[in-house]
Amino acid sequence: MRRHPRWPLIAALLALALPAAALPPPKAVYVGSYRWQIADRAFGGFSGLELSDDGTHFTALSDRGHITEGTLSRDAAGAVTGATAGPLLPLLGEDGRPLPLWKADSEGLAIAPSGHVFISFEEVHRVLDYPRVGGVPKVLPRHPDFARMEANKSLEALEIDRHGWLYTTPERVSGDGLKIYRYRHGVWDQPFTLPKDGAFLPTGADFGPDGKLYLLERDYSLLGFRSRVRRFTLGAKGVDAGETLLESPLGTFDNLEGIAVWSDAQHHIRLTMVSDDNFSPFQITQFVDYRVTE
Repeated sequence: MRRHPRWPLIAALLALALPAAALPPPKAVYVGSYRWQIADRAFGGFSGLELSDDGTHFTALSDRGHITEGTLSRDAAGAVTGATAGPLLPLLGEDGRPLPLWKADSEGLAIAPSGHVFISFEEVHRVLDYPRVGGVPKVLPRHPDFARMEANKSLEALEIDRHGWLYTTPERVSGDGLKIYRYRHGVWDQPFTLPKDGAFLPTGADFGPDGKLYLLERDYSLLGFRSRVRRFTLGAKGVDAGETLLESPLGTFDNLEGIAVWSDAQHHIRLTMVSDDNFSPFQITQFVDYRVTE
């Protein structure tokens, strides 16, 4: 059979189109980002984020021992368009005085329905329980593994589930994956290990309204940062393999470290993240919003 002279061109176009058509639809779509600025010397380095159920009120934690509360304005699509915050308050120690710098590397933030504020630290490896923002804390008991963790690579993420149990994830990956430590009934255990996938390392986590664990991860090079969010189901029989909801190309966003998961009026899962600018003039603090598409 004689081929039509245009068939090679048509075949080439189809070959280019078919892989794109075969790609699965994204599981989370970008909604918007907003650069946040405050004229305060303590502003920056945000590593932890908590939001109200409707995504409008926030608590943000810096990695130099400061915390603030505020309100977010959003557009019709749900993207942050403005932020109004109170003063950046220093975190207090058990003695009621501001934490010294060597003990103030605060990384993970979780807030219970009771208003208790839990904060994890990665220089002196511990979790503090504050009765409220600005209160005097008590130190939770430590898991034996905490004493063996590497400085600046330990309790990076902290989250709380619907039972009021705390979970924390160190930044340093062990040989078999990402260890999850759980605090319940006054003691820590280590019930789950999440699979490691590529060069990404954990920076934040939160339980969503669906009860699933959302893990924010980061990879970086001299050219910038990449971010990824994976979702896991934790159960009595262990943890599933997880699924990747988003993975940003290199340099798309700044150093995203804090994540809060909430639900909008249409019951769509929303992901709001905040970046750590490392107090560098070459980086920015930004809120980044995604919507999960299911």
